[in-house]
Amino acid sequence: MEKHRIVLKGRSLLVEISGEAASRLRESDRHLRVEMELYFSCLIRKRVRIVEAPAEPGDVPLGEGLSVGFRPVMTRACGVEEVVGEPPLTDFPVARADAFVPHWLRIGLHQGELQGTFGYRGGLS
Repeated sequence: MEKHRIVLKGRSLLVEISGEAASRLRESDRHLRVEMELYFSCLIRKRVRIVEAPAEPGDVPLGEGLSVGFRPVMTRACGVEEVVGEPPLTDFPVARADAFVPHWLRIGLHQGELQGTFGYRGGLS
């Protein structure tokens, strides 16, 4: 298990990467971007996207070929029944992004695919 401490948008973030995921990341020759998405709508949803993409402004590099970012988003309307598939998203303008940045991020392998989860306070050893 690799542990890293980074500062993202003014908040300390503990990143844990399982041994298997760390090996997979070292073997990759492509840049991967880990985006923690906090989705505000009728409900609140947390999602981690791990995609082959260059770093975006505000991302924090984490070793070679890996960056971590955070994006609060919202839907334009709350009519869940009206949307088929993914609803159209827009960035959620928060005055203090640091108040919403998670405290921890965990990256691992599940059924051979890189996956992640994040949370607030506690939750990690």
